[in-house]
Amino acid sequence: MEVRSDFLIIGSGIAGLSFALKAAAIGPVSLITKKQRTDSNTNYAQGGIAAVVSPEDTFELHIRDTLEAGVGLCHRDAVELVVREGPERLQDLIRFGVEFTRRGGTLDLAREGGHSRNRIAHAHDRSGWEIERALLAQVAAHPNISVFENHLAIDLITEHHLGVPTPPPGPIHCWGAYALDVENNAVKSFLAPVTVLCTGGAGQVYLHTTNPPIATGDGVAMAYRAGAVIANMEFIQFHPTSLYNSGSPAFLISEAVRGFGAVLRTIDGEEFMQRYDPRGSLAPRDIVARAIDTELKKRGDEHVFLDLRHLAADQIRERFPHIYDMCLTKYKLDVTREMIPVVPAAHYSCGGVLTDLRGRTTIERLYACGEVAMTGVHGANRLASNSLLEAIVFSHHAFRDAAEHSGRIRSDLPSIPPWDESGTFDAEEWVLIGHDKKEIQQMMWDYVGIVRSDRKLERARLRLELISGEIEDFYKRTKVVEGLIELRNLATVARLIVHCAIARKESRGLHYTTDYPNRDDEHWLRDTIISSLNA
Repeated sequence: MEVRSDFLIIGSGIAGLSFALKAAAIGPVSLITKKQRTDSNTNYAQGGIAAVVSPEDTFELHIRDTLEAGVGLCHRDAVELVVREGPERLQDLIRFGVEFTRRGGTLDLAREGGHSRNRIAHAHDRSGWEIERALLAQVAAHPNISVFENHLAIDLITEHHLGVPTPPPGPIHCWGAYALDVENNAVKSFLAPVTVLCTGGAGQVYLHTTNPPIATGDGVAMAYRAGAVIANMEFIQFHPTSLYNSGSPAFLISEAVRGFGAVLRTIDGEEFMQRYDPRGSLAPRDIVARAIDTELKKRGDEHVFLDLRHLAADQIRERFPHIYDMCLTKYKLDVTREMIPVVPAAHYSCGGVLTDLRGRTTIERLYACGEVAMTGVHGANRLASNSLLEAIVFSHHAFRDAAEHSGRIRSDLPSIPPWDESGTFDAEEWVLIGHDKKEIQQMMWDYVGIVRSDRKLERARLRLELISGEIEDFYKRTKVVEGLIELRNLATVARLIVHCAIARKESRGLHYTTDYPNRDDEHWLRDTIISSLNA
């Protein structure tokens, strides 16, 4: 089956939905999402959107905070773009129906780690859920948007599928994607002159993550296989405060809780963060996560505590109703009277598919927005609540650029061959999928986590090469199924993270290695670039 439209969007988070709503005004949109349309990292976001809307704040302060958090690797032009456009794009969300928390008629602004001012617009502690609710309602009501749930993208359609040698003599073009209709077990061709990757992150590559099960790095893996340039995959952000022993995905205790006044303590009650940073518990995430990791290894403890007991109970319940209710009802923990056991967990990928300021990748007609992209905003460490901001600003610029081309090049779509399953068979050895997935996740957690070393990374590299070879062989011999597609992508993304981590011979931001413990601006004040065309 073949589906044609002016715009193909892969993913249903804030980037994909906001792009779809704007693009639908000028042409038909196909939006495919691998699970239900509400499944995305956006939906899990608790904190909110950082934007300069207070008279006590300035663009310069927000830019400075972002650059400092990024430890020298932020692209200043990208940072200035998202910060200066932040207030306007925030108004876009309000016009779409997002109901942010207000006090006295004005936005209630919170503060999180690394921010010098209160600037986080939020919907209590379920900001992502509220944003998804509003955008999905607008999408459902728009006649020009077709949403295909339970459709998992397999590969981008490029010259490779037309039999053109790789790499082709000219630029690579994207004409859409093959996707598995999971419910009907059929592969469809989704064709469009403009394709937008909004597939989110890759937290499931790690054993412990705050990301939902869908976060398997599909967009980065597909783009890499197609020949796009990938950058900075070594910078994986571990959120310092996920609820200890809360399952998978781990339940997140928002950064805003520390911004509200909560402090981190060891098991015996010592407030320890002042030893690591003068900002204490409000230091940026890389510093806090590494400090917790150090304390756990030094003391042999399994978790630290986040303490809110000194704060007013009624204010905690009002500001964090979701966290309070979940902890009390599901985990039998009263956060107003008991300290919260927390540990770091994989949370966000600062690297991804390299784009320019218009969201364009190095493949013609392919855009990337949101966590799947490496725009240069986050550098070596993302400032809290800059992710949703980046997603909506860059999706806006990607739309403006794509709108100039979609109609003009629609007739240029070549004849695309249907998905070819000849020579494959239905395998019964699906136990291999679960086993390989667990091995990848455990290996990445043990060897490519918060603290790394050459020895650990090399061990991970060798084992991943072997596992990836087995998976690729299995993939080529069998019919595609959901678990196998995701496993293939996880293995690809894990190898990219390890490759970039081995390449960077210094410690910076989210990448800390015991073999090169110091920052080295002379040699490493630059992005880590990788492409399958020159790997």
